[in-house]
Amino acid sequence: MRNGRAVNVRGVEIEVASVAPGETGADVAAAPALPTGPPADEATVRSACAAAIAGAAGSGAASVALPAYGVGAGMTPVISGKILVQEAVRAARAGATSIRRIVLCCPDPGARDAFRRTVNGYLRHLLEVLIWGPFVTVDAIIEVPAGIVVIRRSNPPLGFALPGGFVDYGETLEAAVRREAMEETGLELLDVAQFHTYSDPARDPRFHAVSTVFTARADGTPRAGDDAADARVVTVEEARGLSFAFDHGQVLADWLARRGAAMRGAGPGSAGQDQSP
Repeated sequence: MRNGRAVNVRGVEIEVASVAPGETGADVAAAPALPTGPPADEATVRSACAAAIAGAAGSGAASVALPAYGVGAGMTPVISGKILVQEAVRAARAGATSIRRIVLCCPDPGARDAFRRTVNGYLRHLLEVLIWGPFVTVDAIIEVPAGIVVIRRSNPPLGFALPGGFVDYGETLEAAVRREAMEETGLELLDVAQFHTYSDPARDPRFHAVSTVFTARADGTPRAGDDAADARVVTVEEARGLSFAFDHGQVLADWLARRGAAMRGAGPGSAGQDQSP
């Protein structure tokens, strides 16, 4: 028996049922018991879910039914339901398998209502709230011998900008900023370091995007690529006169202020410096 409309995640239907896995009509009905060993906890339940989905995919199955692992073995239906949803969504997000339907099953009369409410509510929250952001982005302040690298955007928001873009799923911030710099300017970054994270919801006119800005240096001449209509090197004074998209004008102002403070702090008579003759 199904308990709610199936939710489609990247072509995979995820649904909840109040019957045993073998009664769902799925190609593969996962074993209802956890592997022998430690008592039910998050690690064992998550591992059992992932193994069952991977096993079904490995056999070429189009559908798999998972039991409410941990329920009846010390785990609440709420915790079990959330772990199963997380693993089902993770598998659907990864894609590249034969699986097109995942059924999450809890036939236990004392737990099935809480399990069903948890699965349906959590799926809605993931797909109606969390999936809409904030989005994660990176930007780079790239210093070359002649100045700072900027691009002119070919897509709205238009204007000049620091090289950067969206972080891909499964990618670190550092890998993302190196990739984006290469795609937009053709430059390989050196001495990459985090500068600051900007999170004002109004900083991007499209949607709420949180950007971690990195400092770096590079050698060579930038060449425009990807969605950059132009890539060029500008001096600090030239940068101050450009019309920047997003909050990149403020980002550069913050960076210049911090760099100026650091240079003043390193000068003669600065606090903490040896002033002996």
